[in-house]
Amino acid sequence: MATSPLDWSQCPAVESIPGKVSGAWTFRDTRLPVATVIENLEDLSVEEVMEQFDVTREQITAVLEFVAQSLKVSAPAQFE
Repeated sequence: MATSPLDWSQCPAVESIPGKVSGAWTFRDTRLPVATVIENLEDLSVEEVMEQFDVTREQITAVLEFVAQSLKVSAPAQFE
């Protein structure tokens, strides 16, 4: 099953500016790509990511909540 890409423009915690980090989605007012944090959460705790990447718990939570909400919206209704 293929999933559609997330519409990051709907997440207020992030931004994409042409010419800034090659237009990647970054945490608002930073140069930190969202993908970097998500990839590192596979191996690091939220506290470790906060320390290593100078990002707040609120920023991480906002992005993770956005991803979770997006998955709920796009999940198939086959189990009803």
